[in-house]
Amino acid sequence: MYAVVVTFKLKPGQAKAFLALMRDNAATSLSTEEGCHRFDVCTDPARPEEVFLYELYDDRAAFDTHLASAHFQTFDTTAGPMISSKSITTYAQVHP
Repeated sequence: MYAVVVTFKLKPGQAKAFLALMRDNAATSLSTEEGCHRFDVCTDPARPEEVFLYELYDDRAAFDTHLASAHFQTFDTTAGPMISSKSITTYAQVHP
């Protein structure tokens, strides 16, 4: 497995619109990408302009397929102006 952790900091007032786009991106990833096994979208009511993603893919190639997908490209272009910062961390499974 290949895990991807993303934290977004959103511009003020963008959380509702961003989350609608993100939910669609996550649902489409899970339903159309064979190598995508999990795509959690999380936030804390105390920090509504921070969004945390936890994604699981077969491997790096499956994640690269996600990044190249039309639905991700559309999401990325549309949501980009809503984001003030983004942190991406990846992990390769070492056990079991």
